[in-house]
Parts: sequence; structure tokens; C-alpha cells
Amino acid sequence: MAKVKEILRLSDTWTVDMKQPTKHFVLCIDNSDYEASLILGKVYRILRDTKAAKDDLVRIVDESGEDYLYHKSHFVFVDFPKSVARKILALANAGS
Repeated sequence: MAKVKEILRLSDTWTVDMKQPTKHFVLCIDNSDYEASLILGKVYRILRDTKAAKDDLVRIVDESGEDYLYHKSHFVFVDFPKSVARKILALANAGS
């Protein structure tokens, strides 16, 4: 069991409890009812919210510039190489 936990701890896909994905970004695939707040095909950075994640919600900063919760069905969880992730974060911070 200790070996399994060590492998999971080292994984960049799942946390030790295997319930909370550790992806840092989502890609919007459905903006139904949120056309002004979500842009189809846009990558959003996830703001960690473990309580919301238990209810299948994702906290992101949407087009209003404020952070809101959306159901995870509006997105696919994506990973990028570290160099790409840094560029995405730099672009997001430049727009703030």
C-alpha cells in the first residue's frame, strides 16, 4: 500500500486520494446558458476549490474577470507541457 501511495504522490494526474484531478487547465466545450461568460475553445486556469470539486464544479475566472463555479460538463480537463503552461499563465496575468 505504501508503494501505491508513493506512485500516486508522484503522479501529476491524480492526488493520493484519486478523487481530485490535478489538472491545472480546462478547455471550454459547452457554453450553453453562459455565452457571455464562457468562450468555446478557450483554455481557462482552474482555481483550486476542493469543496466545489466534490460537487463536480470547477472554479475559473470567466470573461467577467471574476471567479465563478461552473459544472465540469462545460469543460474537458487538459494538461500542457510546463513551458506551455507558464506561457498561458503569463498571458493570463498580463491581461489582469
